[in-house]
Amino acid sequence: MAEVQPFRGLRYNIERAGDISSLISPPYDIISPEEQRFYYRQSPHNVIRLELGEHQTFDSPENDKYTRAADTLKKWLEEGILFRETLPAFYIFEHRFMHQGVTKRRWGLTARVRLGSQSQGEARRHEGILESRLQDRLNLLRSCRVNSSPILAMIRHNQQGLPSLLTRLARGSPDLSAVDHQGVAHNMWVIRDEQSIAEVSAWCADEALYIADGHHRYETALAYQREQQAARSHCSGSEAFNFVMMTLTDAKDPAVVALPTHRLVRLPKAQSSAKLREELGLFFDVEDFALGGGTLPQILKPWLSVLEERGKEGVAVGLYGLNNQRLYVMTPRQRAKLQAMLPSSYSQDWKDSDVTLLHWIILRQIMGINTPEKEEECLGYTLDEQEAINRVNSGEYQLAFLMNPVPIPKVLAVADAGDRMPPKSTYFYPKLPTGLVMYPLWDEL
Repeated sequence: MAEVQPFRGLRYNIERAGDISSLISPPYDIISPEEQRFYYRQSPHNVIRLELGEHQTFDSPENDKYTRAADTLKKWLEEGILFRETLPAFYIFEHRFMHQGVTKRRWGLTARVRLGSQSQGEARRHEGILESRLQDRLNLLRSCRVNSSPILAMIRHNQQGLPSLLTRLARGSPDLSAVDHQGVAHNMWVIRDEQSIAEVSAWCADEALYIADGHHRYETALAYQREQQAARSHCSGSEAFNFVMMTLTDAKDPAVVALPTHRLVRLPKAQSSAKLREELGLFFDVEDFALGGGTLPQILKPWLSVLEERGKEGVAVGLYGLNNQRLYVMTPRQRAKLQAMLPSSYSQDWKDSDVTLLHWIILRQIMGINTPEKEEECLGYTLDEQEAINRVNSGEYQLAFLMNPVPIPKVLAVADAGDRMPPKSTYFYPKLPTGLVMYPLWDEL
């Protein structure tokens, strides 16, 4: 199933480019405009200039953020800011971070992974995508011909866990260490010896891969592969565009953390709180929590605990902004009735997902947010519960739906069934940094 290979990565020449911590950025899809400006200021060589270029008022098809990224890449290669590995390598990563007061270490293997059809080892996905983001990534890939940001994928293996293998191979001091703006430490070892490469490739062979983070980048890689194959009369299969850069983690590793992404809603049509409450009450028990005194974190903490407890029993979705800024927890009233409103062809794991019921029943059928265009216009997303509440209080949005995280076994089960949950159903933390190693697509190595 999985064909995992080393590759000759592009990396920063630290002596010329400067401190590696000032050169990396998060993936493009979580960078706000303010953060984009921050990374531009942080260093003239920050990878943001490749990953997420700035729009300019004078932009044209001949001079836009995609062509400027390609020009920057060419310039950095000519000036020695970036260099190409002389030999193919695997890149072992240790991501060290704090989560709920505990220090965790997530190990990952960055490699190039062959793209293919479902029967030939195509990675399994659990989320849908937004077409506008796919087009943006495809335009960038056409222009630069490089994977600047790795896809995070999970691998399930019946033998020893991937962290055990990687910790054994990551001998000595790391070749590179960086700390991102969230305080996450990233250590990287470059593995070039043939014995280790053969061992890693054999360990990963014939195993299923699951996209955790980077669905748009994976779909982009497939679209680019199809374009390149169509433009050639013959392909050997070893061309770089037949692969995509991934960082593989162990699906059973407790350091693989999936967080919820909360939904913010602008109603597409005028609806009174009483009417909306009535419609929701047809399908859900709406449990009301009056706001007590104290700061917002003090108010939210007990309510979030209730949401978590309800989630252990089944579907549970939080709601804020309905009827004088009160907090609610919604649980299904008539499960069979709700199930009948969902497409019958989908798996039970998909149907039992909180985010599925939110999008298919509440947003689409009750609120009328039922097209990709309306979703782009009406929905916002945040990881932060307090931010969700504040953006409703400010009037920017009318409602906030607060979610429990999707358990990783459910993520795997939905992907195994070939189903897709709505975009941004999961948020794997921490995000992989962009810029520590990149994968060029312009040759066969």
